[in-house]
Amino acid sequence: MISTFAKAGVAALIALGGISATASAASAGPDVQYRVYVQDGYRHGGPQGWGRPDRGRDRDRCAPWMAEEKASRMGLRRARVVDVSPRRVVVAGFDRQGRDRVVFANVRGCPVIRR
Repeated sequence: MISTFAKAGVAALIALGGISATASAASAGPDVQYRVYVQDGYRHGGPQGWGRPDRGRDRDRCAPWMAEEKASRMGLRRARVVDVSPRRVVVAGFDRQGRDRVVFANVRGCPVIRR
């Protein structure tokens, strides 16, 4: 019986020591700070993405006009888009030998698949 009272007393001392340690740490001193940040948001061109049209949202695909321009720079005359699928863009036209076509991948940058 005495051992349970001794254990309870030791536990009470430990609990009181812990409570007093937290109370002294909490009352260490008033360290209250207030900070105010003022930002206008219009530096370097204004807020990013607010009030602008959605330019460049569809640039993850090969635009038909871009494929036509690229084919004409490759030497294809009277280039026109004849087929657009989720995977490829086909541009037909004429080169020095006659009719020809160029197949572009339907991804950003319009890489050439086949000429």
